[in-house]
Amino acid sequence: MIHAKFISSLEKCFIDEEVFQKTELKSISMLRNERLSFQICYEMEEKVRPSRDCKLKIESPLAQYITVYNVRQIPSYMPAFPEQADDNYLRTAPGLYPDLLEPFSYKTDCLCPDNTLRAVWFEVDPKCNLEAGIYPFRVRFYNRKKKKTEVDITLQVEIINAELPAPDLKYTQWFYTDCLMDRYGVRVWSEKHWKIIESFMQNAVRYGQNMILTPIVTPELDTYKGGYRPTTQLVDVTKTDDGYTFDFSNLGRWVDLCDKMGIHYLEICHLYSQWGAKACPKVMATVNGKKKRIFGWDTPSDGDEYKAFLSALIPQMLTYLKEQKNGADKRCWFHISDEPSDKDLDQYKKLSDFLAPLLEGYPVMDALSNVEYYDNGLVKNPVPYTGHIDEFLERDIEDRWSYYCGAGPKLSNRAIAQPSARNRIIGLQFYKFNIKGFLHWGYNNYNTRLAYAKINPFLFSDGDGWVPSGDTYSVYPGENGKPWPSLRQPVFYDALQDLRALQLLESLCGREETMALLEAGIEPITFKNYPKSAQWLLNLRERINRKIKENV
Repeated sequence: MIHAKFISSLEKCFIDEEVFQKTELKSISMLRNERLSFQICYEMEEKVRPSRDCKLKIESPLAQYITVYNVRQIPSYMPAFPEQADDNYLRTAPGLYPDLLEPFSYKTDCLCPDNTLRAVWFEVDPKCNLEAGIYPFRVRFYNRKKKKTEVDITLQVEIINAELPAPDLKYTQWFYTDCLMDRYGVRVWSEKHWKIIESFMQNAVRYGQNMILTPIVTPELDTYKGGYRPTTQLVDVTKTDDGYTFDFSNLGRWVDLCDKMGIHYLEICHLYSQWGAKACPKVMATVNGKKKRIFGWDTPSDGDEYKAFLSALIPQMLTYLKEQKNGADKRCWFHISDEPSDKDLDQYKKLSDFLAPLLEGYPVMDALSNVEYYDNGLVKNPVPYTGHIDEFLERDIEDRWSYYCGAGPKLSNRAIAQPSARNRIIGLQFYKFNIKGFLHWGYNNYNTRLAYAKINPFLFSDGDGWVPSGDTYSVYPGENGKPWPSLRQPVFYDALQDLRALQLLESLCGREETMALLEAGIEPITFKNYPKSAQWLLNLRERINRKIKENV
């Protein structure tokens, strides 16, 4: 006999758990242009040999709008930093953790109950094609061999006659073209590489990204000193006796692909090395007919030669984007150096002062944790770590950004071992603190620490003992160059939808009333203090939806 029930997207099903331990989901609501996620968990009661004769039968007006996935378990050797694990983890011991969403067709694929708890993930995306109303979502577990229904369950889905506003949060996860090249064994900027990039861009956009790391030179990110990532330089450089010439053809193709996929903002990769801006990124150029590296770890960032290079590259690139790509230059955001410390202020100021006339009128952003960079006018768009954001919230910053990494204590994050409510809560924090941009460094970084080696993300979810599982990537390299989501992606997307729902409610009722609903009966929300309960989060979203329904 099979036991099954509907559960929310905030549940995580471990193979050694049982159905009765999970909270049943009986009804849920959504707005007309939302994408709704939920699950079914199931197990066999008898300890018998597993059967592959069981199929899902879905009967619902929503059926044509669903995407279905099997939730697969992924190994985690380091679920949390031992010294940082707080009490808001599901588990902290090495083991198998539910994370991979493997594409599943309920019309052709069979379930494989094997005396363990399993889950099937549903995404419903009507795209405004259905009228408001209550829709049943009926699922039968049909045994083909016995020719009978083993389980018959129904979820009520209400579509509310309102639509989320267009997203206004800028959202980037660093997109590593070299990891796609390495993982799939293709040549850089070959047609196969471009096709894979397109698929992974499409996945990124599906889950809310509207900004993308753009490698005009090979990014100098998370590499050991003296080491380099494989060359993924979009701009072809030729060094001549008179200076430099540039071919922007690949950059133009990149911009066209971003436009096709719906990515608006171009996050130009860092112009100097990480953690202090002491050196230059790797730059390849044709010199006397041969390709060679002309800048890198062995060239100082403030040297005259690199200054001359940037003084030629940046104006010509911006002119190209302005004239050839219909003003795409105004979509560019620039980086100087990632995560400079308080000891790097003088060096950073020297480079910031040099770049100021070259980047006049263009936004500069960097992930950092020292408010002095903002106070001294070095970065107008600081991106502080959520654990250090309080000082920045005290400043009158027009476009507030934030980032997280490493699954710090008490902070929202998307680590595999953390409950999904801890992932999704950040949407409420974005709303309360008027956050306009969010950065996460690991969309698809399939490397060990400092890129000493490549890893298989299906086997090493922690960068091979580097960071808590889930920090280095949120998408899996599936078959045939296609991305497979992690369940952390739709959960974070739900956070972005929560943000937009609150913005809609504010437009209807005002901010004061919206905040009163958000924090009713709880302590004020901060980045470290917030309700931990998944049920509280689900109930809040239903109250938001009810309030929207009353006021539209």
